[in-house]
Amino acid sequence: MRPAPPRVRLEEVTHRFGDVTALDGVSLDVLEGEFVTLLGPSGCGKTTLLRIVAGFERPTEGRVILGGEDVTRTPAHRRPVNMVFQRPTLFPHLDVFENVAFGLRIAGVSRDEIRARVGRALQLIRLEGYEGRRNYELSGGQMQRVALARAMVNRPKVLLLDEPLSALDLKIRLEMEAELRRVHRETGATFVYVTHDQREALALSDRIVVFNEGRVEQVGEPDRVYRNPASPFVARFVGDSNVIAVEVTSGDTVRIAGRAMPAASDGIAQGAAWLVLRPDVVRLSAPGSGTGLRGVVRDVSFRGTGHTYRVEVEGLPDPIKAEMREGGTFELEDEVEIGWDPAASPLLPRAADEP
Repeated sequence: MRPAPPRVRLEEVTHRFGDVTALDGVSLDVLEGEFVTLLGPSGCGKTTLLRIVAGFERPTEGRVILGGEDVTRTPAHRRPVNMVFQRPTLFPHLDVFENVAFGLRIAGVSRDEIRARVGRALQLIRLEGYEGRRNYELSGGQMQRVALARAMVNRPKVLLLDEPLSALDLKIRLEMEAELRRVHRETGATFVYVTHDQREALALSDRIVVFNEGRVEQVGEPDRVYRNPASPFVARFVGDSNVIAVEVTSGDTVRIAGRAMPAASDGIAQGAAWLVLRPDVVRLSAPGSGTGLRGVVRDVSFRGTGHTYRVEVEGLPDPIKAEMREGGTFELEDEVEIGWDPAASPLLPRAADEP
């Protein structure tokens, strides 16, 4: 038997706005039932790509294939997709039931089936009993749940979500993340999700696609993208990592700020490289052992589960960031020794002329 085609296939999609290239040769497969997140900073092209899949934009070059069918020139209303936007776009003159039922009525679905499907959709988002409420009687999170139900009640092959949680406060966002994971599990639908929030992407996704200036930097499972970034950009954006220029002197040693420090080269040749240190693998201690880098604490902040530090090291252009849940609490201007686990600190290739 032939394997099922990807639910979404993008082939060399390029899009330009005048002289500006928003997307540059993007190819991507999204399998049926996957939760795939497009992650990147503002202006990197991720929302443009989502709009191209939805049919709101036509790519300058390339093809969009949904379920094996080329829909590059198919208008949005004829594509088997629905979209949830950043802010809930509910009809203010309709109650919750009629908002969710709107697309079904347009499609000519029978009254009994509308009642049954809307009921199931509201049950899925845990808003049974809210059928008669209007927008002004709902919280922001409840309105976004209704928007999700309205998008899913038509049973789209692909659900597109454009930063749907960014306008919500932290507590509601965390609740909605749990709801999205549950809805995805229970429906088995294909989700393509856009966000600039790396924590959100790591929490929700089966796979993450990291964008940078219209190009795909890395595609992979959240744990792999976080722990094994493919480029300095991914390391900085996804893990807020320290990315430090070093010289590899042997298979297990690098020179950094004039000191030889342990490292796992993982095939990186001797010479210029980038050392990736996630803040959570950096460890600070009082001076004494002489085995680590020496630095001075220049900033301290309490984050609930621990402390975040910025430590200035002579010879490095930027402070080293450290996050510590356990161990001593250091103060501003304290001298500290910096160490890390070499196995959790990958090296990346660096051109000799890169700073």
